[in-house]
Amino acid sequence: MEQILSEFTVSITELRKAPGELLKQSAGQTVAILNHNKPAGYIVSPEAYRTMLEVMEDKALGNIVEQRKGSLRKAKVVKLDEL
Repeated sequence: MEQILSEFTVSITELRKAPGELLKQSAGQTVAILNHNKPAGYIVSPEAYRTMLEVMEDKALGNIVEQRKGSLRKAKVVKLDEL
């Protein structure tokens, strides 16, 4: 069985009936949308989504830093006055 990563769940059928009411009842909590009792998706607050995007961006930038660390050996030292 697939893990449901939310305490608040709703079926797709229930979601179709009253999406606005569902968002109101969830009060900003993550909502797992179930299809045949399996997670089909999640509804997250704008704040949680923004945080997820920032974490993914930080991870991607961290990967770039790690890749570029290897090229430091090829770097040439230049004094600021030489620029």
